[in-house]
Amino acid sequence: MNSIDLETFNIQKISIRVLAPVATITPFQDATMGPFPSFGLSIIRIEDAEGFVGEAPVYNSYTNILETCLFPILFHCEGMSYQDFFPKLYWSIRNEGFKGAASALLGQVDMALHDLAAKRSRLPLYRYIGGDRNTVKIYGSGGGTNYTLKELEKEVTLFLDAGVDCYKMKIGKDFGTNIAADIARVKHVRKLAGKHMQIAVDVNQIWSCEDVFRFLDAIGENELAWLEEPIHSAAYDQIEELCKRTAVPIAYGESERTSKIFPMLANCGVKHLQPVPTQFGGIKEWMEVRDLCTNRNLQLSSGGYSLYSSFLMTTASESGMIEYLYALMYGLEKYFLIKPSLEKGHFHLPESEGLPVRINWEYCLNENKIIREQVWLKADVPGYNPLVSM
Repeated sequence: MNSIDLETFNIQKISIRVLAPVATITPFQDATMGPFPSFGLSIIRIEDAEGFVGEAPVYNSYTNILETCLFPILFHCEGMSYQDFFPKLYWSIRNEGFKGAASALLGQVDMALHDLAAKRSRLPLYRYIGGDRNTVKIYGSGGGTNYTLKELEKEVTLFLDAGVDCYKMKIGKDFGTNIAADIARVKHVRKLAGKHMQIAVDVNQIWSCEDVFRFLDAIGENELAWLEEPIHSAAYDQIEELCKRTAVPIAYGESERTSKIFPMLANCGVKHLQPVPTQFGGIKEWMEVRDLCTNRNLQLSSGGYSLYSSFLMTTASESGMIEYLYALMYGLEKYFLIKPSLEKGHFHLPESEGLPVRINWEYCLNENKIIREQVWLKADVPGYNPLVSM
């Protein structure tokens, strides 16, 4: 039983603060989106009657789901244990679906509740959930399809200097139509990395099976640590066929919002599972995927706002990895008062209470970095009333 199961919450105030976007280190593009010149962060803050506040990154564009489904239950669960009210939160989003934003919002609220509970217990969140170490391995991530060779070299060198032994780069250049350029770029990075670093590639779903094998024939299957989302994430029949025909570990999971899909991915032959904690249906669902990887001897990694979610990987095998997408994430770190440090290819988590990241709200307020804030008070939010309408 998780420590949180018997916790009760008397929530008085919830707010969402939207922080000003920061410029990316290098404008970043992948196969199907971008370029991204800047990147942002929004934080949900859940405050109880004793003044403890739990925080987590949150989607700020779906307040209708929060107001209709989740907040009415959160505000009116006083005296009810987490193990009793969390199922109410879970099933309140049923008609919104468990594969999209509603499920992610549920998980973001759940992370904030865990942060609040750990702070009340005066524990780092990784210890609160049973983590037995304060370090997690990272893999470097970046290599946008728009990067010049010089920009690739700079990023690879940065990760090598930090002791990182695996680097994932984006391919699928020009919406998947320029495989020749992808092959040249990967060969260039492979040469740069030498024996010190493994190389993985992420296609962001743009290719067909035929494209995959054209690429692999040129690169060589033994040259890749894994091949991520090479074809559409919903094409399970094609994913299964691809996994049967290649020895390269195939990775999927970033597009999923629930643990219920992952056994099917494993059954299709996917060897590397990638649940994203900040876009997933709760802490326990992430742990279900963790346990699936342990039981089936599969590789586990997680991305998203990885400095936040690094605490979860402390409960997994030491082979589990956290993605660090430097180009997008590094700029946000100016907002952080507390964060994991990167040493010898690992994140080292702080011993501060709650999540391993804490926003420097004094800086944000003084520098006018909060561009929007919305507040909900318990007195203003009625109890949950399920609606079924078109």
